[in-house]
Amino acid sequence: MILTVTLNTALDLTYTVGALVPRSSHRVTDVTERPGGKGLNVARVLAALGHETVVTGFAGGATGEVVRGLLAPLPGVRDALVPIAGATRRTVAVVDASTGDTTQLNEPGPVVAPAEWSAFLSTYDTLVGEARAVALCGSLPPGVRVGAYAELIRRARAAGVPVLLDTSGEPLRRGIAARPDIVKPNADELAYLTGAREPLPATRDARRRGAHAVAASLGPDGLLAVTPDGTWRAAPPAPVKGNPTGAGDSAVAGLLSALVEGESWPERLRRAVALATATVRAPAAGEYDPRAYQELLDRVTVTELVAAA
Repeated sequence: MILTVTLNTALDLTYTVGALVPRSSHRVTDVTERPGGKGLNVARVLAALGHETVVTGFAGGATGEVVRGLLAPLPGVRDALVPIAGATRRTVAVVDASTGDTTQLNEPGPVVAPAEWSAFLSTYDTLVGEARAVALCGSLPPGVRVGAYAELIRRARAAGVPVLLDTSGEPLRRGIAARPDIVKPNADELAYLTGAREPLPATRDARRRGAHAVAASLGPDGLLAVTPDGTWRAAPPAPVKGNPTGAGDSAVAGLLSALVEGESWPERLRRAVALATATVRAPAAGEYDPRAYQELLDRVTVTELVAAA
């Protein structure tokens, strides 16, 4: 199975309005709610691709119960969330139907007590021993120390399990020094980490900081990967309009699923970009369109930039 870790789980609410106008009232035309947080989004896509997936992290309060209730019927996803006293956060996405733009509001998350962190570590160590790969995803809730991902990476590496890190800020800086197998930053995260805005130099610099490989998101332009086997750029066949919510999480699912299947880096990138693009095109935020994904797989362009990195 593949293990995904979401320390700051959420209940994702998506509101659709005709047009989002500041300082005015809006009639919501559609409401959806899903179990959220980056790792839960990754798990949902992995399961849709046919991979048995276990989710862990924290869940608490009435919102946490809703999240667990929404997880329960998902085929291929097993709930191993650790209960806490605090209430799981909510995130609200407001979709402007007139433009397709999305405005995101993210709550900070509950405070995690030391005893709750210890309980999580016990659960994590057990699950890592059963996993073929681990994804560490998203922000840290209050009470969890900034070096938490670095500790989880070291524990996964000690168990011989490949680990992907997808976070930002200081947790990314600390985590990358623990030598994860893959890091998937976006442009802003790369800039924070390296101080560089040019994608290729910044991605190379990020890899020098400890990651085995770096797959950097270029937004609608695809992915850039600097790996021990070479450097590649993967791009969708054409610009896509839609809701980008969850596209990065779908890319993580593509990278991880292809990794455990033994695919080469070009094929990992092809799958990741096709999934991300199909997610942007899907009518519901954070879902991916299976037909679009299959169509895009053969149309994603993967170009080798240099022979080795």
